[in-house]
Amino acid sequence: MSVSVSAPATTRSSDAVIAYTILRVSFGANIMLHGVSRIVMGHAAFLAYLTHYFEKASYIPVSLLSVFATVQPWVELILGLLLMIGFATRFSLIAGGLVIMCLVFGTNLAQDWLVSGLQLIYAFLYYYLLVHLDQNRCSIDGMRK
Repeated sequence: MSVSVSAPATTRSSDAVIAYTILRVSFGANIMLHGVSRIVMGHAAFLAYLTHYFEKASYIPVSLLSVFATVQPWVELILGLLLMIGFATRFSLIAGGLVIMCLVFGTNLAQDWLVSGLQLIYAFLYYYLLVHLDQNRCSIDGMRK
């Protein structure tokens, strides 16, 4: 005879909040450190990387790559930091989801199917965190409610 023991609903609820917080902070740190590393690398190095990366997609103007190389690291740094601290979380998740959507288009134009597939994991994480926003209680947003 087996006995099934289930955790009380309050424990499951608090476990979900803890798990959400760990995922949100980890994901935010990942995004933020993408931006930090590109800022430290410098604009010229990031632009050179992008120019080489998009050699196959010659229809993407180099001037667009220059603007992207200037803006993207700061967007990643800011959105990642907001996610880590849990401030303006809904905005950060929607904005980050739109950014990853643009990156997926870009990597497909560069015909980099492996990176595009990895970016879908990021898209799923944005989706998951946004859908489960009600579990965002260990955050600045959570404290403000």
